[in-house]
Amino acid sequence: MKRAGRKNLTDLYKAILTLKTTKECRRFFRDLCTMDELNKMVERWQVVQLVSQDVDYRTIALKTGASTTTVARVAHWLHHGTGGYKLMLHRLR
Repeated sequence: MKRAGRKNLTDLYKAILTLKTTKECRRFFRDLCTMDELNKMVERWQVVQLVSQDVDYRTIALKTGASTTTVARVAHWLHHGTGGYKLMLHRLR
């Protein structure tokens, strides 16, 4: 599988930044992603929210359907990533 180049990623990010409403986001992401991809993103976002509330990993896995491996991976990125999850959590609070 070909990796996305920096310019291609930037183009996608710029397109996302033009979205103005939840309805526009829903339409764009539904055209862009498969339902499985969207469901995985929703699952990860639920995991982020629960990890940020210090819920234990097994409980998170049971509540979200995510594997404990996914929970651990998401928690790692929340605590040691680039700050994107923390930024969104802060903005939505």
